[in-house]
Amino acid sequence: MTIFIVFLIIAIALAFEYINGFHDTANAVATSIATKSLTPLQAIVIAAICNIVGALISTNVAITIGKGLINAALVTGIVVLAALLAAIFWNLITWYLGIPSSSSHALIGGLIGSVWFHNGSGAVNFANLINKVIFPMILSPIIAFFLSFLIMAIIGFSFRNNKTPRKTNSFIRELQVVSTAFLSFSHGSNDAQKTMAIITLTLFGYGFIDKVAVPVWVIIACAVCMGLGTLSGGMRIIKTLSSRVAELKPANGFSAELSSATLIFGASLVGLPLSTTQAVSGSIMGAGCAGKSAINWGVVKNMAIAWGLTIPVCIILAAFFLEILMFFR
Repeated sequence: MTIFIVFLIIAIALAFEYINGFHDTANAVATSIATKSLTPLQAIVIAAICNIVGALISTNVAITIGKGLINAALVTGIVVLAALLAAIFWNLITWYLGIPSSSSHALIGGLIGSVWFHNGSGAVNFANLINKVIFPMILSPIIAFFLSFLIMAIIGFSFRNNKTPRKTNSFIRELQVVSTAFLSFSHGSNDAQKTMAIITLTLFGYGFIDKVAVPVWVIIACAVCMGLGTLSGGMRIIKTLSSRVAELKPANGFSAELSSATLIFGASLVGLPLSTTQAVSGSIMGAGCAGKSAINWGVVKNMAIAWGLTIPVCIILAAFFLEILMFFR
């Protein structure tokens, strides 16, 4: 029975990773599609490949979630299932509505909620939650905004005497292929690790591993599932980010991708579970403002509301699913 439960949890976790792939595909490809640097198919294929490579390079974020936010010794199968169901439910709702939300924060909120309601508040490290999740959640779109704005200013200064804007745009479109790949790589290096943490916690909780360290096969499985999910696309959210937040030109798109990719990859190196969605959205706004494009603040407001609601809603959803699972236990 124990093996069946573990297999069930791993299957659902990988399903979440697949959903994460198509839910967050927009983060990596929206700007390159908006500027016509890549076709949707080209962008999604590049994103899928680079997501897989990025997911293979590090496990720092997985260790942060597995050991830094909750007491790993108190994690049980029912706790993990409730967390996953909450995150999947929220991801599907926001995907259907076309609202870019954070898969990372959905899973973290679900995990915290299920552990909290099952074992009490002492099972959650609230100091690490604030320092490693809440503060980065607030700061990342702001930093991404100003970093993207700065890159746009540098591009504008570099090409200030340019008399052939068409050639310049063509050159920047070529650069944007590289920045799309870098952003996809960074996304994989950060987002795939949340599911790695869930599976690792399950294996640790049931005694299949003796410490919270991510097995190689878990890394590979999560990387492949995210890549496959990315290949399936996420056109609802791609449409929101590529056309509804701001009108983007090649320079805007390149600036947004380079700034968000740099921020996300830096977070991965130090083990911070950053939201790719928030970083990319902040970068798009910064690039749009620097390029004097009109920002659709109505869409931005809806995204900000979704960002703020994700963790608390998923905490509540996890408690709800935990009650259901306990009833049928």
